[in-house]
Amino acid sequence: MTTQSLIIDCDPGVDDAVALMLAFGAARLELLAVTTVGGNVPLKKTTRNALMLRQIAGRGDVPVRGGADRPLRRKPSSASEFHGEEGLGYLPPFTPDRGIADGHGVDAIIDNVMSRPEGSVALAILGPMTNLAHALRKEPMIQKRLGPVAVMGGARSEGGNITPSAEFNIWADPEAADEVLRSACPVVMFGLDVTHLVRATDARIARLAALGTARGDTAAAMMRFSQDVEKRIVGWDAPPIHDPCPVAWLMNPDLFTLKPCRIAVEVQSELTRGHTAVEFRVDPETAPHRWATGVKADGVFDLIAESCS
Repeated sequence: MTTQSLIIDCDPGVDDAVALMLAFGAARLELLAVTTVGGNVPLKKTTRNALMLRQIAGRGDVPVRGGADRPLRRKPSSASEFHGEEGLGYLPPFTPDRGIADGHGVDAIIDNVMSRPEGSVALAILGPMTNLAHALRKEPMIQKRLGPVAVMGGARSEGGNITPSAEFNIWADPEAADEVLRSACPVVMFGLDVTHLVRATDARIARLAALGTARGDTAAAMMRFSQDVEKRIVGWDAPPIHDPCPVAWLMNPDLFTLKPCRIAVEVQSELTRGHTAVEFRVDPETAPHRWATGVKADGVFDLIAESCS
């Protein structure tokens, strides 16, 4: 089994929590670091949440470093109505046994990428792209050395979840997304078009709860909270579980259908701020990006169950 070296950049967040449970328990991933960013809730909370989740998963070996606390140019925003005031749904906050590692999250990305073989380190971005944008400004060489940059963000046919045309992670820091997508980073984007197909049904939640493990209980609790919120706000019985998708793809690419494309982000108009313009009319051989269009959702949940066992 080939092992993929990985950095997870995230803003936990209930679906980030499920993605972290997936990654923390995955034998096929060498998890180099978890870096945090302000997004779903402020940076102080996302960093604490990452430390809490690391402790629950029993992965004290994975360093957690705090990153950017605000977007490149915008005022900070949050999505606490979908994640709870503390970011992890019904899970009460606690003081983790271990704190963050020395250094900044941006430097953790740079140092890991630059110190390892070219193309060997993947980056999964599950929140705003602020940390990678800062890293590219500080060390432009990483865009040539990074492996796949698997991003949860954007929307095309599904429309947005924060505005009619924008998904939250891109909307929260559109300038950062714009800089990343204009770089040479090999971006693969998992937008709402595909994440809305990965739904936490009652049966899938029950399967995780039945595992009787801390990781399984935590993932199930996050999904139950999302289920309650989505029923109240949107009217859906089974909420989409967005952030595990990039991690699942890195573990098993066959679960997803990707199309070569070029992706641009709207940064000028407030009406369409953060809109992702996905253009498929490109030469597949030279297309700079890939966009997820299909997924085997049962396979994603199989991976989550396997990692949470």
